[in-house]
Amino acid sequence: MPIDVHQHIWPPGFVELLRARTAPPHLDGWTLHLEGEPSYEVDPADHDIDARTRLAGADGLDLALVSLSSPLGIEHLPPTEALPLLSAFHEGALALPAPFGVWASPCLSEPDPGAVERDLRRGCVGLQLPATAILDAAGLRACAPFLDLLTRLDKPLFVHPGVAPPTPGAPSWWAALVPYQQQSHGAWFAFRAFGRARHPGLRVCFAALAGLAPLHGERLTARGGGRGEVDFDVFYDTSSYGTRAVDALVRAVGIDVVVSGSDRPYAPLVIPDLGAEAAVHALRTVNPARLLHGRS
Repeated sequence: MPIDVHQHIWPPGFVELLRARTAPPHLDGWTLHLEGEPSYEVDPADHDIDARTRLAGADGLDLALVSLSSPLGIEHLPPTEALPLLSAFHEGALALPAPFGVWASPCLSEPDPGAVERDLRRGCVGLQLPATAILDAAGLRACAPFLDLLTRLDKPLFVHPGVAPPTPGAPSWWAALVPYQQQSHGAWFAFRAFGRARHPGLRVCFAALAGLAPLHGERLTARGGGRGEVDFDVFYDTSSYGTRAVDALVRAVGIDVVVSGSDRPYAPLVIPDLGAEAAVHALRTVNPARLLHGRS
């Protein structure tokens, strides 16, 4: 059953609320204004539900998981601003036709695990958090009620890059290549250092190959961070990465480690054309279903 864990579609009601705003995040027609990034011309076809449904069918997907894009910063808005936007996103996304599913998103300015539980029980597959929310021990403590809820309901966590800080004069690609990756990298190490012991068994999927954080394993070992510990409940969304990065990450997160008791992968195995025999061997035999496909 092919699954894409990382897509973005803005339902019509959500788009209307973004257009009604005058401060970031704000849509002017299809021009998106964010706090830390240059204005971006959104392609309306990317949010055409009929067109996206046809595309998902053409891609042969049995499930495509839609998430709120955390760089919008909606989770951190004051509750009076965040809650209507979150409600519009959840309502519209849950109403999308097959094969779409939905990641829930929380209001972090006034955390309410009960609201998240309601969204999960009415159909959201798991919870998305911005990486900026779990960059250290304090962030993980603040988010612990959400992670405890996921553990209790046996639902996964999806970690997505969050808001990029303003960088005057930066090129258009800066946010996606620098702060997004720094955040993901930091969140991966923070969860390893401060989160996993508190939340054993929680399935966590990091967008964008976790900012390639697992590739720093040799340096981690050299600095006393441990050797060879592979967390088989951590998964990686490819996002826009390709052959070289995927091949390297597969080697770092399990090519030499045999999986035991791996009877509940989050997604079934789909072997990409990596052009690398070792990487394909790892995906088939010792790294099953932990490297996941994401379009965004």
